[in-house]
Amino acid sequence: MSDRQENEKGLHDISWVLEVLPHRYPMLLVDRVLELDRGQRLVAIKNVTINEGVFQGHFPQQPVLPGVLMIEGMAQAGGILLFADLDPAERDHYLLYFSAIDRARFRRPVIPGDQLRYEVELVRRRQAVCKVDAVARVEGEVAAEARLSSTLVRRRDP
Repeated sequence: MSDRQENEKGLHDISWVLEVLPHRYPMLLVDRVLELDRGQRLVAIKNVTINEGVFQGHFPQQPVLPGVLMIEGMAQAGGILLFADLDPAERDHYLLYFSAIDRARFRRPVIPGDQLRYEVELVRRRQAVCKVDAVARVEGEVAAEARLSSTLVRRRDP
């Protein structure tokens, strides 16, 4: 699938996500993009499974996804929203770094078997700095929310 095309269901699958984001296992926290309104809004999902390494140490008797990973997943969804507008050849020359996390709230635990639905909306973009409002939901219920600020930086040459 080419970078600018959607599959027959209008979804961007994991192959496309891997083209857009630099993250890889175990830090890739987006499985699929369901909706993409370029430059404005994105909806993506993450299937939470017991096989994820974090559950071996984060309350193994009652596994709960750490809130910081929900924030990271929302940030990755925001990164997809921003990187989707860059030319694929240019995208590989940049990273997106957190610059602020505001208004973060955790409303319910996320456990193995849940499907996180990330909803991200662009608030502002000025040159290399951008802000998004992000919500993570499970079955329609808010699990986490935050306003995330990031800065686009040029990668160092290897």
